Amino acid sequence: MSEHDHDHARTVKPMVDEITDFEVLEIALRELCIEKGLFTAEQHRHLTEYAEQIGPTPAARLVAKAWLDPEFKALALNDPIAACKQVGVDWLEPTGFGTPSDFVAFKILEDTPTVHHVICCALCSCYPRPILGNSPEWYRTPNYRRRIVRWPRQVLSEFGLELPEGVEVRVEDSNQKHRFMVMPMRPEGTEGWSEDQLVEIITRDCLIGVALPKPGVTANVITRTRPANNPINSSGAAS
Repeated sequence: MSEHDHDHARTVKPMVDEITDFEVLEIALRELCIEKGLFTAEQHRHLTEYAEQIGPTPAARLVAKAWLDPEFKALALNDPIAACKQVGVDWLEPTGFGTPSDFVAFKILEDTPTVHHVICCALCSCYPRPILGNSPEWYRTPNYRRRIVRWPRQVLSEFGLELPEGVEVRVEDSNQKHRFMVMPMRPEGTEGWSEDQLVEIITRDCLIGVALPKPGVTANVITRTRPANNPINSSGAAS
């Protein structure tokens, strides 16, 4: 076999078959920013690693503390950034001045027996990453983003969440300037529980508003879903 021949049967398939337009844009913009001196490659690596390790546990602890401590609950509802710091989350990290997409107005939405909140970003995928981590994939899809504001009860039922008719559903739409997180109600059957026990049942989906905390349910997975009745097709219209 000459040096120009190839054994195609032995060719290893590349790990990435293709690169998307968005990935090309991200690479070009990142390299241009580094070239212009807006930040260094090391600073970019540091921020990326920081973002990847964020998760929803601090948010769950914030809610658990609020359930147990009325004074902390008042702080969380009136000055949520200060409350975040008490559970180890500083919205200015890791750069010292935050990022354009994260350092914004932040509000915690308290559920009541008559009002249930759910968050979305109808136009893109704005999300309170410093306190909740990276958003789940379904949160960024058109089928969630566009439908939750039109048919909230139907979409919640597809997640397995059936709310009584007497409960008002309020959908809070995040945007460039505002981020939200839900403070669900403490469920019955948790009387006498410690803060650590409560943290275990406050999942990411509870903090978004598509699930309710329940004793014994601790996984951040949706266990029962059903297909959408009015899915959004590729053109953006409901089918």
